[in-house]
Amino acid sequence: MSPAIGRAKLSVLDIAPVRAGATPASALATTLALARRAEELGFARFWVAEHHAMPNIASSSPAVLVAAIAAATSRIRVGSGGVMLPNHPPLVVAEAFATLVALFGDRVDLGIGRAPGTAPPVVRALRRSPDERFDEDLADLRRFIHGGFPPDHPFHGLTAMPATEAKPDLWLLGASAGSAAKAGALGLPYVFGHNFFGGSGTAAAVAAYREAFRPSPQLAEPRVMVAVHVVCGKDDAHGRWLAIPAVVPVIGLGGATPDRPLPSPEDAAAQPWTAEQRKRADELLAPQAVGGPEKVRRDLERLVELTDPDELIITNNVTDPEEKLRSLERVRELADEVPEDRP
Repeated sequence: MSPAIGRAKLSVLDIAPVRAGATPASALATTLALARRAEELGFARFWVAEHHAMPNIASSSPAVLVAAIAAATSRIRVGSGGVMLPNHPPLVVAEAFATLVALFGDRVDLGIGRAPGTAPPVVRALRRSPDERFDEDLADLRRFIHGGFPPDHPFHGLTAMPATEAKPDLWLLGASAGSAAKAGALGLPYVFGHNFFGGSGTAAAVAAYREAFRPSPQLAEPRVMVAVHVVCGKDDAHGRWLAIPAVVPVIGLGGATPDRPLPSPEDAAAQPWTAEQRKRADELLAPQAVGGPEKVRRDLERLVELTDPDELIITNNVTDPEEKLRSLERVRELADEVPEDRP
């Protein structure tokens, strides 16, 4: 047991990765199985992320997938990590998540991201302007959810329908000190993507959030979640073997590109590797928690000591469904009992 890890609640983020030779339907089935197992193991929440026009990721519609996950579970919080707000009119997002709350009650989270997360042709297909208006859209989204448009605003009197007493729990996602400070100034809970960009800047961003935090009607005190890539194998070699398929497209192993389904660990290991590719894979995996139980324990303890988060949300792109579930179980075994909600 690790008291250090146990200080933070544990949650799960998934993107429904599609492996070579499999189908998007099987990837989504794995996501549902993972959510059910996460609930059984006592994880706090289960989130999915938005991606478009990517054959190796099946989570293109978070609201639809959240509905399926909520229907397959009964207690765990469910939500998006996140919905990319530049891709959608704020009212559409607010009403989708209002519908989820009407169906499943007050266990729905709405994590919002700033980056479109997709290529320019997809942005055009989504019929969204490329102009930067995130701050205005975020303000509109909050008002559609909670009300409060001023009398001179063209949307005065509008709220998201269906109207419910409960509201989705709104989070802001980011991977920089700037996004962290914005979340703090708005009084929103914040998720830092340690799993992006090599995990750099995590401590500085969390500190910036806490320094900038101002209480809001939604949140009285700072609330921080850190997203981290975690692959826990039987031992260090097994953990790395399971993790390698996720980095194959990034390093271009065997001509792989980010728009192709992910290989199996066997296929990834069978490719001819250059010394430079091995070095690059090491660099990508080093800031995350990848290896056997003891290494993963140490990596997560360091991250908790570095940031003192209220919550860790773990994610991976393991392509073997059974190994993906077993990795989750091993991580849960590392922590003490998940603590009760912290404010």
